[in-house]
Amino acid sequence: MHSMATALHESWTHKLARISVRPLLNTAVTPNHLTTARLLTGLLACAGFAMGGRNWEIAAGSVWVLSAFLDRADGELARLSGNCSEAGHRYDFYCDVLINGLVFLAIGIGQRHGVAGSWAIVMGLLAAVTVTVAALLSEQLERRSDEVVKAYEGRAGFDFDDVLYLFGPLAWLAWLFPLLVGAAIGGPVFALWTWWRFRTLNARH
Repeated sequence: MHSMATALHESWTHKLARISVRPLLNTAVTPNHLTTARLLTGLLACAGFAMGGRNWEIAAGSVWVLSAFLDRADGELARLSGNCSEAGHRYDFYCDVLINGLVFLAIGIGQRHGVAGSWAIVMGLLAAVTVTVAALLSEQLERRSDEVVKAYEGRAGFDFDDVLYLFGPLAWLAWLFPLLVGAAIGGPVFALWTWWRFRTLNARH
């Protein structure tokens, strides 16, 4: 069991982000600035994925990795600077929910000229909706839990959502379609699992 909230932010990527944002302390840059940069780079990456084609995928994958890292950096700057706030958390959370759902739809659109045709868009939409539902339910699960834990625990210094960094290399390797298929299957599974956990927690309360 974690004894305090900060114990939840000790993954390798959190530590790297913590080092990276230290020069920003006592400057005009705020955590919300980094969250906005995360949002904009995420939208740019999604636009690239939706375009399809190798050049767009490679470029989008690179921007996506930067966006995923900024998702870590804003929270670390907030904690280091003492600028944590409920409003800032909500802004960060909803930006993440938007981008992490939208990217699957964008990948589906980009894969529409591949073997699945228009079904790729359907798979992307299914993944986007269910991943979004799972994220919203997981937030409620964490807020209602009596323990300071994450809805999805990581292992060996990696958070569960560190898997998002893999989208970049998968794009570079032209493996976005297998990712899309996996998300179309895994998204509904995680959404149902998270709903079941949330329902069980509500029953106990």
